[in-house]
Amino acid sequence: MITNVSLTSIWVKDIDESLAFYTDVLGFDVGDNIHVAEDFHWCTVTHPKQPELHLHLTTPSRPLSDDLIAAINRALDEGGMPGIGLNVDDCQSTYEELQAKGVEFLQAPAERPYGIEALMRDNSGNWIVLVEPREYTPETIQAGLG
Repeated sequence: MITNVSLTSIWVKDIDESLAFYTDVLGFDVGDNIHVAEDFHWCTVTHPKQPELHLHLTTPSRPLSDDLIAAINRALDEGGMPGIGLNVDDCQSTYEELQAKGVEFLQAPAERPYGIEALMRDNSGNWIVLVEPREYTPETIQAGLG
């Protein structure tokens, strides 16, 4: 029986640089950082409050096709790759703290029916959504879209 989600992968341009971004800038912990072979680096990070979920930082490579590897790299270079969503206690404060660390933001904190949201990029071009959540219903979401 499936009990939980334990791993999700995030495409990155450089594993070591991304490891530094996720740990030094975002405050994640190193999970695994193993050079399995000359051409294979297994690297994960975890959030201190959710250590059972590992974010696998990986570069696009075989066994993916050359076309898919090229497409993922183009998307990373363009800065439009979907990434992850992170809950925060205070979106405005988190935005200011990360902006001071040089993080690129695509959207400043803004009110949404489900909370306050800001949109940033990691150092590989992945979008990261920061959300200060609040309770909502399907009706409040529908009303916010109108």
